Amino acid sequence: MDIRHLKYFIEVTRFKSFTRAADHLFVTQPTISKMIRNLEEELGVELFDRSRRQLVLTDAGRAILQQAQTIDKAFENIQHELDDIIGLQRGHIRIGLPPIMDAGHFIRVLGEFHKLYPRITFQLIENGTKRIEEDIMSDQLDVGIAVLPVSGDDFHHFSFMKEELLAVIPPSHKFARRKQIKMEELEEESFILFNKDFALNDRIKAACKEAGFMPQVVSESSQWDFIGKMIEAELGISILPASVYSLLKEDLTAIKVVKPVIEWDLAIIWRKNQYLSYATSEWLKFTQDRLMGSISD
Repeated sequence: MDIRHLKYFIEVTRFKSFTRAADHLFVTQPTISKMIRNLEEELGVELFDRSRRQLVLTDAGRAILQQAQTIDKAFENIQHELDDIIGLQRGHIRIGLPPIMDAGHFIRVLGEFHKLYPRITFQLIENGTKRIEEDIMSDQLDVGIAVLPVSGDDFHHFSFMKEELLAVIPPSHKFARRKQIKMEELEEESFILFNKDFALNDRIKAACKEAGFMPQVVSESSQWDFIGKMIEAELGISILPASVYSLLKEDLTAIKVVKPVIEWDLAIIWRKNQYLSYATSEWLKFTQDRLMGSISD
């Protein structure tokens, strides 16, 4: 049995005629008669009392008609739902964002997409890169923003922001008048870092190790504004992206770090070999076009 059997049965009962139903459905009368007979054989009952001049439903036929109409309506609703989804009239996208980034431009692009597809909704979840990767792999997120390189070979990505990291210190610090500083000169400093959920934590520790020491970490946080306040209170120094430093309201000083130069590369990532909804696929295309376009400009 397929949906056509039920549709043909419904139309025959509606017109009380095989011929008129066939004309309405643009099929031949023998075709619709055969479909109804196949349906009766599969169900093991007669649907019509054929002994009368007018086509009349049997008791079984009346019971089947009610269920057939329910199924037919449900099938129509499914088709409407699919049409909405494919036509991007509906959808929901779960996006992981690291609180370490300046999300202003990204949110503006999100707003542009919303104007085009106002019925697509978003869930924005703040976390560090490591947690974002884990949540994408466990299907808790559809896409996320992460610091490259991401772990393993599990993700597709496109990069949209690259910048150097700066040593951020209070203005009273002995290095405050310096334009640049070698990483090895920071060996005796107390560091305030983003916590271990953030790839930047690993990046800074790796740079310190390359310079010949392991940093003395006095505090870790998941919030850049807290880090700014701790630097202002002279609890320690930090290494931050230039875009994040520009957001800090405190009176602080930033110095270029050399030997090694520390960079970060932000990218939008999504899982390989994973189904993407129509809404997510279109959002990725739209966002890549807008973000990559802003880089080239």
